[in-house]
Amino acid sequence: MIDYEKVLYNLCEPIVSDSLNLSVKQMETLDEHEICLYVYANSDDVARLIGKKGAMASSIRQMMSVASRKEDKKITIKFESY
Repeated sequence: MIDYEKVLYNLCEPIVSDSLNLSVKQMETLDEHEICLYVYANSDDVARLIGKKGAMASSIRQMMSVASRKEDKKITIKFESY
């Protein structure tokens, strides 16, 4: 089984300015085939993770989607700032 939290953290870590402020949490969903991941970072880092017109966020979601196909899961990623 893939540790999606760790994979997403490793994808986001080089992009943010301070990896100590980066947190990835997996939340429970009602659908057993869906995984919801939340990325928490400060507002400047969230802006970097989303990118212009959401290009970076789209790329991150696409990479995680590829990782989840083996286990037939749907990944939902939400970016939150604090």
